[in-house]
Amino acid sequence: MASSKDYYKILGVERGASEEDIKKAYRKLAHQHHPDKKGGDAEQFKAINEAYQVLSNREKRSQYDRFGRVNEGGQGGSGGANPFGGFGFDMNFDPSMFEGMGGDTGEIFDAFFEGLGIKRRRRTYERGEDLELSLGITLEEAFSGTVKDINVSHFVACKDCKGAGHDPKEGTTQCAACAGQGEIRETRRGFFGNSIYIKACAACAGTGSIPNKVCAKCSGVGRLKEKETVSVTVMAGIESEQIVKIAKAGNCGARGAEAGDLYLHVTVAPHKTFERKGSDLIMKKEVPLIDIMTNRKLDVTSIGGDSYSFDLPPDIAVSEPIRIPSAGMPRLGSRARGNLYIELVIRKPKKLTAEAKRLLEELRGELE
Repeated sequence: MASSKDYYKILGVERGASEEDIKKAYRKLAHQHHPDKKGGDAEQFKAINEAYQVLSNREKRSQYDRFGRVNEGGQGGSGGANPFGGFGFDMNFDPSMFEGMGGDTGEIFDAFFEGLGIKRRRRTYERGEDLELSLGITLEEAFSGTVKDINVSHFVACKDCKGAGHDPKEGTTQCAACAGQGEIRETRRGFFGNSIYIKACAACAGTGSIPNKVCAKCSGVGRLKEKETVSVTVMAGIESEQIVKIAKAGNCGARGAEAGDLYLHVTVAPHKTFERKGSDLIMKKEVPLIDIMTNRKLDVTSIGGDSYSFDLPPDIAVSEPIRIPSAGMPRLGSRARGNLYIELVIRKPKKLTAEAKRLLEELRGELE
């Protein structure tokens, strides 16, 4: 392969980019520019593949970095060549390399193979969709933990056919279109020559069989939307923006496929007395000036209902909060608790009598 193209620029990476950075950039761009996607660009997709072919191979990359080109001699691909040749992959390609990218991993995996002219066989029926809902709780509920009942509208297995989509007693007939294989194979020309294209049979939806009697209630889908009450256990110490996962409480998959999960985004409501910072709580306490000056006793109640009583120290700095250890919020999954901090707010009398002013002046003289 001889080229003056800037492969680093094509993939949007620096010349010193790591192999992992190059791989991530390729995955993203190949998915974005795939010609079968809306807004895809066949030429750009081909250029991306060419750039990755070089930069993912240490020997080719070294040659490209030194001379600005790669000469492969007789290694050019032909219609019958391995479509993975020069890409740093073999036929044992691991789809897990696409995990953690965001979006649907299967879709990205498909986009990669489609770009090489090969369509992987999809599962007959896909897992049910995950669902996301919001769950609001009080600070007291976050402190002690709670069980909440929530209403969820989701797909559940059809009770008439038990999710099969048809009457099992009536049986099925082998699909004539695919001879019971559940897939159709075609030969088609792609960017890298002729290749085998495999897709699920449209006649039987990839099952290889045709039901003799489709379920009338669910029209053969095997699932119906219903409202259900789901009990959710919220652990003590949970914070806003954290997520509670309820396995298999999402949408039921079509025709008995695995159900998705339910994800609850927790929001802890603001409290009128306590401000939360992680596992610590902050409480503002109004105290008369005379109580601070005479070191009177201060009484406070924690979020858990525990009472604390202590004398104000004579050398107290009003600007510094008073710490009560282990009187804050529980730490999630632990018996430990944060601290409670008391911020003193000085309360002065709204109106002073003449006698009170006289006494304060005497006190000023005494203190000075």
